[in-house]
Amino acid sequence: MQLLRVFLRPGWILSAVLAAIFVALCFVILAPWQLGKNTDTEHRNNLIRSATETDAVPLDELVPPGGTLDNDDQWREVTLTGNYLTDQQIVLRLRSVAQRPAAEVLTPFRIAGSDRVVLIDRGWVRPEADGAVILPSAPGEQVTVHARLRRSEGTSPGKEPRMEPLTPDGTGEKVLTAYTTDTAALGADSGLALDPFYVQLVPDQPGGLGAIELPQLESGPYLGYGLQWLAFGIMVPLGVAYFVWAEIKHRRALRKDSDGSAAPVEVSTEATRGAEKRRIRDELREASGPNVPNAEESPTAATDEAVQAKLARRYGR
Repeated sequence: MQLLRVFLRPGWILSAVLAAIFVALCFVILAPWQLGKNTDTEHRNNLIRSATETDAVPLDELVPPGGTLDNDDQWREVTLTGNYLTDQQIVLRLRSVAQRPAAEVLTPFRIAGSDRVVLIDRGWVRPEADGAVILPSAPGEQVTVHARLRRSEGTSPGKEPRMEPLTPDGTGEKVLTAYTTDTAALGADSGLALDPFYVQLVPDQPGGLGAIELPQLESGPYLGYGLQWLAFGIMVPLGVAYFVWAEIKHRRALRKDSDGSAAPVEVSTEATRGAEKRRIRDELREASGPNVPNAEESPTAATDEAVQAKLARRYGR
């Protein structure tokens, strides 16, 4: 009961609560977050490997008109035949290629013989020295292109598409600019009924610009981070258990000391000194003859002084 009262103190209670919260965060949020990212990365890598080993097919085979993109078909290569809508180009800002600023150019593409419009990412261009972006024109005639299927992205609040000039001084022609490839938002702003996905040109295609490379097939650090959070979630309870054990051990040691072993030691010491006195008196009596009193008798002052001096030399005062 006394030990229980020790662990009901505010410091121990607060430590236990904080440890429980940290363990819950590790097992419920942090570890699943990192392991989930690792799973997503592995899934993406598998899709890319499969897509690069599969021949291109017409777009309608994977995504028929009015259909949606299956997640397992992302990165697949498809063929599209139609015309670029060169008067509806879109610029993606704040891109980076080879650690240098870039802008991506999106151009709507109308499928031949239908009203279907698919947004095509033609690739990237470098801004001019003054920051202006020059949009290369796309072919005006009907063409057939190869591209990879990509899922539409979302738009963060405050990053919605808007019309703005492509020159820093604001004097150029205004075009639709965006920060993400959100086909729903871009379709609403451009007035086009875009399919709910977009495609990214492979190298050396009609209308292609700087080719966008496929992501590197690496898992990243997410698995290690996830296992690390799991390890932390296990180590913290073990650490708390160790401190509880150390506190219990310390309390038991204090209680054992308080029970008292000092008195018997003192008694034993006094008994030893008494026996030593008697032995010294006997030695003095044998050396000096019968005038020296026995150990059991009351000692004379001279004899007692001699005994005390000998004890002092042997044990200290």
